[in-house]
Amino acid sequence: MEATDVWMLASTALVLVMTPGLALFYGGLVRVRSVVNMMLFSISAMGVVGMLWILFGYGMSYFAEGETGWFAGNPMKDLGLVATDQADFIGIGFGVTFAMIATALISGAIADRVGLGSWIIFSGVWAALVYFPVASWVWGGGWVMQLGDMLGTPEVIDLAGGTAIHINAGAAALALAIVAGKRRGFGPGSHRPHSLPLVTIGAALLWFGWIGFNAGAATEAGEAGLILVNTIGAPAAAIVGWLIIDAIRGRKPSVVGAASGAIGGLVAITPSAANLSPVWALLLGIIAGGACAFAIDWKYRLGYDDSLDVVGLHLVAGVIGTIYLGFFAFDDGLFMGGDAGLLLVQTISVVGVMLYSFVVSLLIALAVKAITGLRVPAAVEDAGIDPVAHGEEAYALTAEELREQREEEGRLVSAP
Repeated sequence: MEATDVWMLASTALVLVMTPGLALFYGGLVRVRSVVNMMLFSISAMGVVGMLWILFGYGMSYFAEGETGWFAGNPMKDLGLVATDQADFIGIGFGVTFAMIATALISGAIADRVGLGSWIIFSGVWAALVYFPVASWVWGGGWVMQLGDMLGTPEVIDLAGGTAIHINAGAAALALAIVAGKRRGFGPGSHRPHSLPLVTIGAALLWFGWIGFNAGAATEAGEAGLILVNTIGAPAAAIVGWLIIDAIRGRKPSVVGAASGAIGGLVAITPSAANLSPVWALLLGIIAGGACAFAIDWKYRLGYDDSLDVVGLHLVAGVIGTIYLGFFAFDDGLFMGGDAGLLLVQTISVVGVMLYSFVVSLLIALAVKAITGLRVPAAVEDAGIDPVAHGEEAYALTAEELREQREEEGRLVSAP
C-alpha cells in the first residue's frame, strides 16, 4: 500500500470524528433540555447520508470516463458500489465523511424547535438534491471545474470545500431557518449555551479532524506541511481577530467567542490552505474572525433565527476564504502577479453554489413543512424536546435543579 493511501485512511478517520465533534459543539451551545435532540441531528446525518452515499451518492458526485455533463454524475452507474474497483474504496470512504459533516452542519440553524423526523427527511433529500450534485461541480468534473476552460482563466480553487461544504451548508441553513421560524422567546441573550466545556471539547475535535479534512488528499510532504501550517495559523489568527472585535465593542472575552473564531478561521482556510503563504493565511484568519464576530448578530437585525450561527460562521467565512484566493493565491492571485481571472471564477463559483443551495433547500424545507409541520408543538418546545420526543435527557437533574434551570431560562427570555 502506498504511503498516500495510508495517509488518506488516517485522514478519513480524522474527518469521521468531526461529525461527533460537531454534535458535542452544537450540544454544548443549546439549552439543557434539547441537547439529545441536537446531538441526534448530527449522528442521524451520519446514518442517512452514509447509506445514500454508498447506494447512489458517490455515483452522482463525479463524472466517469466517457460520461459527459455539467450538473451531476449518473446515480445509476454503480448502485451500491457492487461493481466498483477496490482501488477506489479509500477515496470513496474519504468522500462520505465530507458528505456527512456538510449535512450535519445545517442542523445548527434549527436548534430547540424542530423534530428529529423532519430533520431526517430534510437531510436525506438535501444530500441527494444539493450536496451530491454540488460535490460533482467542485471536485467531480462538473461546471465549476470546467469554468476556467470555458472562460480562459485559471481554474477555480477549492481545496476541501469552501463552496461545496461551507457555503453550501450555510445557504441551506439560512433557507431552513427562515422556513422553521423563530424559537419561542427569541432575542439577544435568550438562549445561552448550557455547557462551555462541551463547546470547547467539540471545537477541539473539529480542529483536530480538520487536519485530515484539508490535508487528506495531499500527495507530497511539502504540500501537506503547508496545509498543516495554514490550518493551524488561520484559526489561531481568527481567535485573535474575534477577541479584538469583542474588545473594540466593549464585550467581555468569552470561550464561545474564541471557539467560534477558531471555527471561522478553519472555514476560511478550507478552500485555500494549499495555495497561500502562511503570512497571508494569518491575514485571512484575522479578517474572517473579525467578520464572523460581526456577522453572528445579523440574525437579530434581519429577523431570522439561525440558532447556532451556521450562516454567520460557515457561509460568511466560506465566502471570504474562497474569494480571498482571487487576491492572494500563489501566482494567479491579483496581488501575487496574476490578473482578475481567478477572482472572477472564484466569485462565480461562490454565487452559483450559494443561489442553488438556498433555492433548492428552501423548496425542500417547504415540502417537509407541508408533510410534517417541521416544528415540534409549542408545548413540547417549552417543556423540552428531549424528555418528550426522545425519552432521555443529557443530565440526570433533580426536580429542584430542573426548576431552577427553567426559572433561569425564563429570566433570560424576559430580560430586555
